[in-house]
Amino acid sequence: MEEEQKTKKSNQNLDEIVEINIGQLKEFENHPFKVKDSDLNELMKSIKQIGVSSPLIVRKIKGNFFEVISGHIRKRACELLGIEEVPCIVRKLTKDEAIIMMVDSNLHREEVLPSEKAFAYKMKYDSLKRQRKRNEENLSQVGTKMRLDEIIASDNNESRNQVQRYIRLTKLISELLELVDRKRIAINPAVEISYLDDYEQYYLLKAIEKYEHTPSLSQAQELHRLSKSYQLEVEIIKDMLSEEKPIQIPKINISYESLKNYLPRSVITPREIEAYLIKCALFCKQRGVPIEKLDIII
Repeated sequence: MEEEQKTKKSNQNLDEIVEINIGQLKEFENHPFKVKDSDLNELMKSIKQIGVSSPLIVRKIKGNFFEVISGHIRKRACELLGIEEVPCIVRKLTKDEAIIMMVDSNLHREEVLPSEKAFAYKMKYDSLKRQRKRNEENLSQVGTKMRLDEIIASDNNESRNQVQRYIRLTKLISELLELVDRKRIAINPAVEISYLDDYEQYYLLKAIEKYEHTPSLSQAQELHRLSKSYQLEVEIIKDMLSEEKPIQIPKINISYESLKNYLPRSVITPREIEAYLIKCALFCKQRGVPIEKLDIII
């Protein structure tokens, strides 16, 4: 038996809001945005108090089902809360129109991971490309002569080059892309690494795990160059990652307040403090003072 749909008018616009059974709502295919626990927990608290304040945007698909375009976190929160019906706005959209709306409606989130942005931009780029191929006149409103990456850049306050960089990240194997999300690999080195084939990326990942180093930009560029000329070998990757980069040597920050009671009055500037601490360390080393004894003194 089909679920009865209750209809009411939105006070904000002319869109019709309908109550749809949550079992009829399907996830958007290849949805690039993740549902974060922090967002989900906050939303569940809000829905418990005031209900679903903003309707989901969906489109009709095969059977008696609807594809969620905007509102994936709301849908998941309602599922966990056991809510059977959720307010939705049903839009008549093609697949490509739905992709573009899905991407645009999710990119406003406070925190968007590089991987999410990468696949979102790629999906939008491909949809715009298909639309342009089918009917260039329909795109004349946004400028048929504009590059597709320029359109995406304009819509998201990005530079065209930055859009290209993000799209390029989709060529990374998932494990390396996760390191980009975790900020262990910066965007620019990651773009260079993306030109390596999957086999080369796999061995790079193994070297990163073994030596606990990630490539600098210059190292990533060299890896790209060697790969392009078919000269990149596993041993080269190992040798490169086994080198300690200056940027990865930990920096020690000690506040003056924590030291001032132990410093001579004549030692004031950062350079003087550094020289004094080095002399203290040398003094202890030369006399074989163990760290355990220093703990007792402190």
